[in-house]
Amino acid sequence: MSSNSSNLAVGYAASCVAILLFGSNFIPLKKYDTGDGMFLQWVLCAAVWLVGLLVNLLLHCPKFWPFAMLGGCIWATGNIAVVPIIKTIGLGLGILIWGSFNALTGWASSRFGWFGMEAEEVSSPLLNYIRAGLAVVSLAVASGILYGSTFVPVIYIKDHSRRNDSMYAGASEYDLDYVFAHVSGIFLTSTIYFLAYCAAMRNSPKLYPEAVLPGFLSGVLWAVATCCWFVANHSLSAVVSFPIITTGLQNHVLLGLAFCTILAGVLCTAFSKV
Repeated sequence: MSSNSSNLAVGYAASCVAILLFGSNFIPLKKYDTGDGMFLQWVLCAAVWLVGLLVNLLLHCPKFWPFAMLGGCIWATGNIAVVPIIKTIGLGLGILIWGSFNALTGWASSRFGWFGMEAEEVSSPLLNYIRAGLAVVSLAVASGILYGSTFVPVIYIKDHSRRNDSMYAGASEYDLDYVFAHVSGIFLTSTIYFLAYCAAMRNSPKLYPEAVLPGFLSGVLWAVATCCWFVANHSLSAVVSFPIITTGLQNHVLLGLAFCTILAGVLCTAFSKV
């Protein structure tokens, strides 16, 4: 098997695991009252940080780039809005809207080189455009755009690692090396928001002890899914992995209805890399 074929196999396998875990990570919390979600998001982010720390140790502590934390800060900011969105318009519609804008923002920023990144080329642009369109057509905008921007700092660092005049010259080309900085940004930002929430509640935050262990498990599942997404970004490139994984998130809600659309889109993505 060629190196390119191996990368594709790893990328698609990682994407499948990410889709499965992203689609099921809230199941442990289904039977528990999570209130306004502020305490829960802090527990979840603590679990995410611990998984990232473990991955960082397994990778022998690659260089920490603070700029990569920005992606985690962006994600945590988008995540704050999730509970109000769900309570206002419901889980199904919320996932459809923010998932669609997540897919569109993440794909477009990589494909067209937004935010100072290098535009990624594919051998069959039309198929790639069709794939991204199929991801969005299947139906929160602010959270979706924020979620879709989370990988921008990492991709920016990687793009500039090949430029000798850049401060990021020589930075790692392996996406997973940045996961600890990413989750550190998540935990730092979520902690700041939680402390602000405690202050706004006059030091009487609404805590839900019964949701701690389920919330921690949910965070672990999300963190593993995110690590798989980093691997998929490295093996497939973000311009391919974003539509695949984010479409999978939406299909958790409308799996049966969207099956044919997904299949057509995935095949377009696959052939766009050939």
